[in-house]
Amino acid sequence: MNIILLGPPGAGKGTQAQHLVETRNMVQLSTGDMLREAKTSGTEMGKRVAEVMDKGELVTDEIVIGLIREKLETVEASGFIFDGFPRTLAQADALAQLLEETGQTLDKVVELQVDDKVLVDRIVNRAKEAAAAGQPVRADDNEESLKIRLMEYYRKTSPLIGYYYAKGQLNGVDGLGTIDAVRDDIAKVLDN
Repeated sequence: MNIILLGPPGAGKGTQAQHLVETRNMVQLSTGDMLREAKTSGTEMGKRVAEVMDKGELVTDEIVIGLIREKLETVEASGFIFDGFPRTLAQADALAQLLEETGQTLDKVVELQVDDKVLVDRIVNRAKEAAAAGQPVRADDNEESLKIRLMEYYRKTSPLIGYYYAKGQLNGVDGLGTIDAVRDDIAKVLDN
């Protein structure tokens, strides 16, 4: 089973993806992780990634799709979780084409739905608690940065919600419940 986890920064996609990896033998394909891994891999694709990233340029969709293709063709898993990809309609089309070419399907799209104000409060409070406990805090876990990240997310990614809804693949889950409640709701979607 291949799924996409959609949701704004801080909605809990990483936490939920990790649970699916541990309990369902799925592989999380996080574009950020794949790019960092490719950069140091020494492969032909890795050299291209390193060259682009070293110049401070954005990695093209073509390169990201190439990395995803590599994973789909070489990694044994009972399914893949696309995390942070696609972010745009062009990427969604490219992913659909890639899945078709590799004989795979996209089975579910799970949107972690959140109230922005509650989300911002939750992340800012989490950062304060981490700082008070002497734990590392992401530099962008503050109200202003979060609002910018949310705006960017909605500007680029919100068309995907309509795109997958029109295809009958979108499943909304309340992302503001407890970790266990969200986990249970995702399980219901995947097992349905």
